[in-house]
Amino acid sequence: MAKKDLNFKGKTEEDLRKMDINEFMKLIPSRSRRSLKRGFTDQQKKLLLKVKKANEGKLKKPIKTHCRDMVIIPEMLGSSLMIYTGKEWTPIIVNYEMLGRYLGEFTMNRKKVAHSAPGIGATRSSASMSVK
Repeated sequence: MAKKDLNFKGKTEEDLRKMDINEFMKLIPSRSRRSLKRGFTDQQKKLLLKVKKANEGKLKKPIKTHCRDMVIIPEMLGSSLMIYTGKEWTPIIVNYEMLGRYLGEFTMNRKKVAHSAPGIGATRSSASMSVK
């Protein structure tokens, strides 16, 4: 089976990497476009500097970040990032499908609530039961 040529909305990886941020903004959804139009925060700028260093080969280990509100841009393609969920670091590798979305969308920070059986005294009928 032939492998499909990877692209993002008709653009190859080379085209995306050469593309200016304003041109890239035309390809992504409006919410992400609005975030990029406002500019990057200081924390996001630090993350981008680390990504650039990693692309040059200066950093070997994955980049750790708390910045879940960062829009994924073409510079990040192929990067391995560790995103903080509030309790632990979740590793992700950025690919084409992630472009224009937020880092926080790929790491769940809430777990499903799993309740066990009620304890002694939780209901009126269990209050009269023996503890043994």
